Amino acid sequence: MRAGKKATALDEGSYLNGQLILDVDNTQGALHPDWQLMGGTAWLFSDPGADQQFDYLFVDEAGQVSVANLAAIGTCAKNIVLLGDQMQLGQPIQGTHPGRSGESTLEYLLDGLATVPPDRGIFLPTTWRMCPDVCRFISEAVYDGRLEPEPKNANQTMVLGAKPHPALQPTGVVFWPMDHAGCAQKSTEEAQEIERIYQSLLKQASWIDREGVKRRITPDDILVVAHYNLQVKLLQRTLPANARVGTVDKFQGQEAAVSIVSMTTSSEEDLPRHLEFLFSKNRLNVAISKARCLSIVVANPRLLDVRCKTPGEIALVNTLCWAADPYRAS
Repeated sequence: MRAGKKATALDEGSYLNGQLILDVDNTQGALHPDWQLMGGTAWLFSDPGADQQFDYLFVDEAGQVSVANLAAIGTCAKNIVLLGDQMQLGQPIQGTHPGRSGESTLEYLLDGLATVPPDRGIFLPTTWRMCPDVCRFISEAVYDGRLEPEPKNANQTMVLGAKPHPALQPTGVVFWPMDHAGCAQKSTEEAQEIERIYQSLLKQASWIDREGVKRRITPDDILVVAHYNLQVKLLQRTLPANARVGTVDKFQGQEAAVSIVSMTTSSEEDLPRHLEFLFSKNRLNVAISKARCLSIVVANPRLLDVRCKTPGEIALVNTLCWAADPYRAS
């Protein structure tokens, strides 16, 4: 099979340097009809020379490809196969698209459905990352109860010492309440509490992976996630230099034994942006589902009392309320 990948002549990082898949650094060469398989970006497949050149176009991460972009690249092939998850983060859009053309292709085609129905495509029902307790929450809150853990995931658990931080437990999703006021995009109280949880993990915890191997928790095993850049910078100053700290966007596609999520904002009155940003089901999905064993959501309980004006806002806030159910029950 003749297979290639479109590279950029002035960008060394774009070269695959493979033995079976060859690098091609010009568009005309990449679109030569002798290739049986060609990989590239939207720039390649939207080129006029690509029109109807391929039998199939496979679009990876179609949940991040807008309808407008698909319209531009879709003419290169007779058939289109979309792969992705519209319940993860969408593509950042800087321009203005008319109608629904700015939505991702999966958002548009599924039209509000969380998972693809059998008559429209194939839903992959197995996660190889999350333990059963984390998976159960994500499945019920986000994926219509259709997502199941691969059996070996049940091996994944935290092994805690004699005096761990009380937010720590072997598996699951923990809502850890914080009392603070007037915090919008930065919360010192949450940063300090996360530092205590973080240090307790390093000193008190090990974890068992899906193969049953026990290992000490290291900074590589902990993701600390915040919605706002100001809180990320505060956490970076508060935690050790080698801590994995970032926004939800930065960590999409990554994983760790533990994820710690800082909601940061004190209350509805302190929201620095629209409700959809902080309470986004997609953002909470990405932040929590990074965890193999345990996800800790650090938040002010007053965020659970947001006044919703529409059914859509109720659905948004409900995801955080769902995570907080055990806390409210206690």
